[in-house]
Amino acid sequence: MKVIVDQSKCVASGQCVLSAPEVFDQREEDGIVVLLAENPPEGLAGAVRQAVALCPAQAIWVEEQGDEQ
Repeated sequence: MKVIVDQSKCVASGQCVLSAPEVFDQREEDGIVVLLAENPPEGLAGAVRQAVALCPAQAIWVEEQGDEQ
């Protein structure tokens, strides 16, 4: 799983951080998403998918392994 964020779409809601704090953080100055782990461990996949689903700006998505062929 590869996590991709588009900071230009982010509205700083923080839902990603609440769902997967090991993978996402927010910038101090404006709350925009910061990606901590582009390739998180499989054990965090459910939390990352929840973050994707909860993001109101659709600024996060994942590529599953094998998608980049």
